[in-house]
Amino acid sequence: MRHANWQDWGSTNASQAIAAPSPLNAIVQPPAAMSVDRLPQNQSVARAQWVGTACLECRDQPLHTQIEQFSRSWQMAPSATGAAHKLVVLPLFLLSGVHVMEDIPQQIALAQAALGSTVAIETRPAIGSHPKLSRLVTECMAAQPVEAWILLSHGSRRPGANQPMDAMAERLGAIAAYWSVPPNLESRLQELIPLGIRSVGILPYFLFPGATTDAIAQTVAALSQQFPTLQLHLAPPLSASSELTDLLVDLAQD
Repeated sequence: MRHANWQDWGSTNASQAIAAPSPLNAIVQPPAAMSVDRLPQNQSVARAQWVGTACLECRDQPLHTQIEQFSRSWQMAPSATGAAHKLVVLPLFLLSGVHVMEDIPQQIALAQAALGSTVAIETRPAIGSHPKLSRLVTECMAAQPVEAWILLSHGSRRPGANQPMDAMAERLGAIAAYWSVPPNLESRLQELIPLGIRSVGILPYFLFPGATTDAIAQTVAALSQQFPTLQLHLAPPLSASSELTDLLVDLAQD
């Protein structure tokens, strides 16, 4: 897992990460996610120069402390005017589950209380809410001709959080499955066998590769042995792309 260092944020070129008209931006990532400073360049992004990443988990410091340090580093920069500014937080989560709806707001509230009126923190919708995200999924599915597709998401225990995933799968003619909650991948494959399906594509609905996608690959290998009549094709996760960059920039705009 790679993250931008706090001392590097002041020199981050906006065309190399995510920016908005606001002078201060932070991107909140799930654990084990690739840093967004690895996203492809977007030449249409301008003006904002302070872009950084923060993690909700798997860091020595809690999220609110990371946000506070980011903000204060910016305030101490020679270009800072001393006036109140806005910090835009972009949650890099595909589902609006417990992390997005509860954990992140709690951490942002703590950061806002510590920073006072010098910085106004604004949280944008999670990347998974962008209506054009389904285009990336469609492109991934088009790369592998199969009889059926399964979109495998992490899933959330929060009531209603998985409904957008179910709806997307239905629109795309695919089947939704979940890693952490039912229905899981194995049960979905069992449903396809009586239908005479022989080739199945499995798309991990994750932004970046990590420990979970590694575990999914191992599970798919085991399921290939368990269901020898099925040809399972595991696609890569959505991953960094210029299209994903455009969606993040779009969410960052006022």
